[in-house]
Amino acid sequence: MKTNIPTVKGARDFYPEQMSLRNWLYANMKTVSQKFGYQEYDGPFLETLELYAAKSGEELVKEQAFVFNDRGGEQITLRPELTPSLARMVAARAGQLPRPIRWWSFGPMWRYERPQKGRSREFFQWNIDLLGSDSIEADAEIAAIGAEFFRAVGLTPGEVTIQINNRRLMAGQIAALGIADLKPALRLIDRLDKLSPPAWDEYGAAQGLTPDQLAGLRALLADKDLWRASDELTRFFDILSALGVRDYFEYEPTVVRGLDYYTRTVMEARDRDGEFRAILGGGRYDNLVADMGGDRISGVGFAMGDMVIALVARKYERVPPFAKSPAAALVTWFGPEMEAASLGAARALRDGGIPTEMYPDPVKLEKQLKYADAQGIRLAIIIGPDEAAAGNATVKTLASRAQITVKQADLAAQVRQLLENRSGT
Repeated sequence: MKTNIPTVKGARDFYPEQMSLRNWLYANMKTVSQKFGYQEYDGPFLETLELYAAKSGEELVKEQAFVFNDRGGEQITLRPELTPSLARMVAARAGQLPRPIRWWSFGPMWRYERPQKGRSREFFQWNIDLLGSDSIEADAEIAAIGAEFFRAVGLTPGEVTIQINNRRLMAGQIAALGIADLKPALRLIDRLDKLSPPAWDEYGAAQGLTPDQLAGLRALLADKDLWRASDELTRFFDILSALGVRDYFEYEPTVVRGLDYYTRTVMEARDRDGEFRAILGGGRYDNLVADMGGDRISGVGFAMGDMVIALVARKYERVPPFAKSPAAALVTWFGPEMEAASLGAARALRDGGIPTEMYPDPVKLEKQLKYADAQGIRLAIIIGPDEAAAGNATVKTLASRAQITVKQADLAAQVRQLLENRSGT
């Protein structure tokens, strides 16, 4: 008895409808990236585990990375993120790259975690980074790109927000509480909305924090005006106002991001209802390129996975309707004696820049037209014996059932004119 072989757990099939959505996201990401002058790049899908072990954080390396030994015994991982690859690539050619460096990419990543709504083990991710500038203007530009993307796909500030914090600000405030080790405190903050209050206190105590320090940390995380104590954040929000995207942003002290290499600005996008967190996430990393063996080249960037943003776009009904076929016209045919005329018509339409299908079998015309209608193809081209004898073709608009007769020599021009007329008549 035959059985279907399932996909690998956490991997996805991309049928045409899912591929259409992915391509829509990619097209908007590309448009917005290029609007700000960013160049497309990519890195390898396989990297050494060593690349991530030093800077990405213990949880990602020990729990989320797909790790295996190659035949030479070296530990290899499917890339769980792209920023370390970017830093390595920039470090390798630091002396040859004009600065600032503006790069973006969209490609697959892998993380070994529990598949759930908005999260799988294999996903596609938009990465965009600006390297070679320490300025808060660079941070604001990257953040503005995220807002411009939301605007491009039709998501409003009333539906999504990008939450901002600054690790330098938080480090000073945490130190004032008498907490000497910053990293455990940041990991504790990053788990605030992932743990119950008792579990959060227990985790904090395990990190060596006293009850007074935990209480002070809770008070700190409730202060939504804390950003006013930071000259960087004050300037940051002023720049966003000048760029016309300030209404997409808010200060959120609980956003610190889990990766160890962030140094100053950090950001995370959520929908206003609170249903989806981490639509995008990122921040400034000042030391990562140097840690990869290169010069000190600071950077700032964010990443956006394709799954959560797709859910958000669907939630707010921003995903465009799925076009079942990219073809605008279907050429029908009646049998072997009509094949050459139909093939010629299909070629003429394609040469004229009109995406065209030709039905592959000489079945009844009704079946061919039914197929075209089901695929959302607007026009059917019919060349039967009468049309062929007169050098004509019938062009049928499937939505209205209206049809016209045109000369085969004028077919491409006539079809193009019909397609430009949205009514198709």
